[in-house]
Amino acid sequence: MTTSGPAPDGLRLAPFRGLRYVPESVGSLAAVTSPPYDVVVRPDGQRHLETADPHNVVRLILPHNADPTSRHRQAATALELWQREGVLAADPEPGLYLYEQRDGDHLQRGLIGVLRLTPPAERIVLPHEDVMPGPVADRAALMRATGANLEPLLLAYQGGGPAAEIVDRTAGTEPLLATTTEDGIRHKLWSITDPETLAAIDADLSPRQALIADGHHRWATYLQLQAEQSGPSPWDRGLVLLVDTAHYPLRVRAIHRVLPRLPVADAVEAARGVFRVRDVDGPLPVALDALGRAAAEGNAFLLAGDGRFRLLDRPDPAHLDRSVPHDQPREWRELDAAVLHSLLLDGIWRVPDVPEHISYLHTSESAVEQAERHGGTAVLMHPVDEAVVRRLARQGVTMPRKSTSFGPKPASGLVMRSLALG
Repeated sequence: MTTSGPAPDGLRLAPFRGLRYVPESVGSLAAVTSPPYDVVVRPDGQRHLETADPHNVVRLILPHNADPTSRHRQAATALELWQREGVLAADPEPGLYLYEQRDGDHLQRGLIGVLRLTPPAERIVLPHEDVMPGPVADRAALMRATGANLEPLLLAYQGGGPAAEIVDRTAGTEPLLATTTEDGIRHKLWSITDPETLAAIDADLSPRQALIADGHHRWATYLQLQAEQSGPSPWDRGLVLLVDTAHYPLRVRAIHRVLPRLPVADAVEAARGVFRVRDVDGPLPVALDALGRAAAEGNAFLLAGDGRFRLLDRPDPAHLDRSVPHDQPREWRELDAAVLHSLLLDGIWRVPDVPEHISYLHTSESAVEQAERHGGTAVLMHPVDEAVVRRLARQGVTMPRKSTSFGPKPASGLVMRSLALG
């Protein structure tokens, strides 16, 4: 994605001294990594990661303690201790990091660095989703306590210039590390430190803008922490993974909802008369295929949680017109997430958007399992087309939160940034 005119101070991605696990000090690199903090399914997923290795990064990104202050202090203490013990060590010189993920036939490569933070009005980094104040406050407290960016957020840009050539050329050399995580994804990391190469990357990126693919709350946190400073500081930059989607298109997947306090039978009965409601055959992949066919014609949702699958589609136009806000573009008003929250959650089911009433799950399997465990309803969504996300972002229009899941997401724990290192 490029700006409409020259922007010499657009994307400015700077090298940094990465803080990385010392392979000899841990069981394996795979055992100390984690999905991003908001993808870990609590509590089972967190416990699984914690027991994989006593130094798993989940102990830093998701410390657990009833008291938030103690929780964040716990992460800061662990981060400091692991550096003293030689479990984590800083690379000797600053660099950008080429990061490769290979998931089956899907290959993704991008650059990890510290990006100059820019105010929203400059339109350099484009959000496409709203954020909630609670997660921003929590991430800000964690970053203040640790003095670190522990996870890179994911940004997408469309380039195809010299930076892309450097990425592919570097990928042909020996990596700093290579590991395969238990989900089967293969990860590799390289460091780029040559000054001329770094200058070429900077020149290529500087006129461009990027879309936040994943990490809206962390980006909002970066901006908040920057605003708290009285002058120039290390908080003027934040850790990101920047992917050129002209070369390496991201996957776009849906984020599903689980309503633990709403039984499926009640959800279905309330929706009748506003949506067409049909039973569809399982198992889950077959039912998702039916959802995909229905979504090609309009808004559609798949409900699960009681061992059966019901498809909601063809919402009544009059109910849509009354429920979905009119102060947004037509393309926004037709989003499944907009219809779900405005018509179903707010209007028909009257489910408040708070954690005890709605959970957001990144896989349909985990959503169904959690709904069945709690006797609730899983609302399975169809992915939004990436082109729709880009068009709305260019207009400055944000989608309802948790509308999309871009990926593959960077694994947490392969490279971190300590602000004390500059």
